[in-house]
Amino acid sequence: MPILRYCFTLTFVFCFANAALAQYEPPASYYNSATGTGTTLKNQLQSIMSNGHIQRSYGDFRYSAAITDADPNVSGNILLVYDRSSESGQWNAGGSLPWNREHVWPQSLQPGSASNGTKGNLGDPHALRPSDVQINSTRGHRAFGFENTTGSYGTIGSDYYYTGDADRGDIARQLFYSATRYQDLGLTLVEGVPDDNEMGDLSSLIAYHYLDAPDEFELRRNHAIYSSSMNPSYYTNNRNAFIDRPEYVWSVYVDQNNDSRLAISGATINSNGSSTANVDLGRVLTGAAVPGAQSVTLNKLGNDGTYYEVTTSGSATSTLSGRYNAMTTGGADSQVFSVGLSTSTSSAGLKSGLVIIDNLDVTTSGGAGRGANDADDTLNVTLDVLDHATPSFAATNMNTLAFDFGDITIGSTIPTFDFDLFNIESTTGFTAALELDSINGSGDTSALTTDLTTFTGAGALDAGLFDGFTASFDTDSVGVFSASYTLSFSDEDIPGAMNLGELTLMLTGEVIAAVENADFTGDTMVDGADLLAWQAGFGMGTTLASGDANGDELVNADDLAIWSTQYGSGPSMLGSVGAVPEPTALLLLATSLLCFGGLRRKV
Repeated sequence: MPILRYCFTLTFVFCFANAALAQYEPPASYYNSATGTGTTLKNQLQSIMSNGHIQRSYGDFRYSAAITDADPNVSGNILLVYDRSSESGQWNAGGSLPWNREHVWPQSLQPGSASNGTKGNLGDPHALRPSDVQINSTRGHRAFGFENTTGSYGTIGSDYYYTGDADRGDIARQLFYSATRYQDLGLTLVEGVPDDNEMGDLSSLIAYHYLDAPDEFELRRNHAIYSSSMNPSYYTNNRNAFIDRPEYVWSVYVDQNNDSRLAISGATINSNGSSTANVDLGRVLTGAAVPGAQSVTLNKLGNDGTYYEVTTSGSATSTLSGRYNAMTTGGADSQVFSVGLSTSTSSAGLKSGLVIIDNLDVTTSGGAGRGANDADDTLNVTLDVLDHATPSFAATNMNTLAFDFGDITIGSTIPTFDFDLFNIESTTGFTAALELDSINGSGDTSALTTDLTTFTGAGALDAGLFDGFTASFDTDSVGVFSASYTLSFSDEDIPGAMNLGELTLMLTGEVIAAVENADFTGDTMVDGADLLAWQAGFGMGTTLASGDANGDELVNADDLAIWSTQYGSGPSMLGSVGAVPEPTALLLLATSLLCFGGLRRKV
């Protein structure tokens, strides 16, 4: 019997999320000229970020922060760096300064000094953040560190400051921007404690970049600084390339030997770094709920961090999507996510889609299947949607089958009738197996029997196939017999299975008394020749010609008694009962009995 199952489909919000992030994407051709690696790429990015750049002043940030750093949950507020507290975006609100302007690259470690009219890196909103006044003062000009630090913001010794988990990647990418856009000023990122025109700690910044990928707040901020529509009074018309394209960081600030390789857990990894896995969501019937998503693990091999893009095609869905996904530095890493299908089960067939994972690293010297040489990884997500099974007595739909055994002489060999049960295939390759759940007989089921048995589970009848069965008629008793068998069916036990109704098998037949006939020779006379035929077939024959007068397929004394009764009868008397034999017949009978007795003794 089908088991009712309630399948809860995970509702993905990824399309909405992707649409929200898509509005913050750069123009399609913005980074077309970024084709190199290393120093070449750095110079190309400097050119891209400088071209058309509208310099804004340090004073402008007093008012533009309300747009660029807006709190998405509290209208009119902004989010401050480091502690992420929400404060009024109005400059000098209430006659006090709950926040001021933080130079992520301390102004004491870069050329010049900031005033409200200062431009360049000192006034660039890509290099500034609103900060709590006291927190800004505490941070001072400390470098950022260390790569294994986690938790809340604060000082580490006298030389370092930790941004807090929420801002570590954001701060790193702001510094990558400054060291690229303003490299002509001599701004340089270094390991350890920085000196004039320097900032660090570079290793920590690299680690932060992969630990904290750009989120919606950061992506929106980057776009708001750039966009004339979002920020008409203070837009800069340039973007932070390391937010839009975080994969550039390794090549510009580490080396060209990124050894990252992405692979789907459990899949075979090919020499080019690709891997493929099948995610089978199973089999359901039309109208059933789409099964929930399944968990998949993506592994990163190698020591180096990388960013990767996840795209889908067909009906596939993924909890990871877009290009802002990162694997960390310092060893192997992994990410568990879920993939599924957003599809309909209204029609039978294969539902499918692909989830494609692309290692975005741009370096090519890490070896085969590493970094930019790492080929895509693919998840093939499938679901079989099946039509319901269709039970029938024939290859075309037949719900009722009637068979009449006719008139059968009592004691005859049991007659049989062979019949089939079909599972009609509605959709080739996508039709459910058939289960016979119950067989209910009524009427003369002891005389009219079948070898029908239920079949369920592993024994279910596959679509397009049939099973053969046999009905039998017991001839032991004279009478008119009828029986009906009701067969109840359902789909195989998968989501959406239902009861499929019934088939009815009707059997009839009559067992009649045997017609006694001792004319074994077939000459229309019962005479001595028939006695000799009986004698020849005694104990061995099974037919009328061999002495079976009563049709029980045995030649014995019962048949001799019939012969003695019918002896001397002609055509009009054959089959009558109680004819009186002539004396000569009795004498002949006695003689034959003596002969029979002699024969028996010789045996």
